Amino acid sequence: MKISECDILILPGLGGSDPGHWQLRWAERMSTAAVVEQADWDEPELDDWVDTIDQACRLTTRPVVLVAHSLAVIAVAQAGAKLPDNVRGAFLVAPPDIELSPDAPEETFGFRPIPRDPLPFPSLLVASNNDPLCSIDRAVEFATCWGSDFHQAGEAGHINLASGHGPWPEGLLMFTRLMQRLK
Repeated sequence: MKISECDILILPGLGGSDPGHWQLRWAERMSTAAVVEQADWDEPELDDWVDTIDQACRLTTRPVVLVAHSLAVIAVAQAGAKLPDNVRGAFLVAPPDIELSPDAPEETFGFRPIPRDPLPFPSLLVASNNDPLCSIDRAVEFATCWGSDFHQAGEAGHINLASGHGPWPEGLLMFTRLMQRLK
């Protein structure tokens, strides 16, 4: 599938994406991309986030590909089966282990438990082996449960601005490979 043939919905995590974050850069560069704005980025409510993602998917008449980072990955897993059929795939980056990580912010606890049901669309989960919010073993477990392809990004931290991922061209290459698999 070509990027021009679908709507790319960018889903930031807790706190939203800061200026310069790879998600915002992608939204600026892709003519069919839009950032899905949540009502409250800092004190998220699971049902609100899931409903907002679901509604954004339903407002488009074209195929949708989700690009989720951090807590938004868990929101996509929570929304999974509820999302409409026009969702064709998801690029899932740096899922936080909100169940076991001692560094998981308390504001994320309302998204527990992390679903283990397979996603009803193809997905690629990207995680690093030194993410302070999720061990590589747990990331592999999530990918396996969700039926996601898995890519280990090396020592990339939480794959955000703080870990040096502004433009993140490697991520764009991974995203392109996912897009080539989608119908």
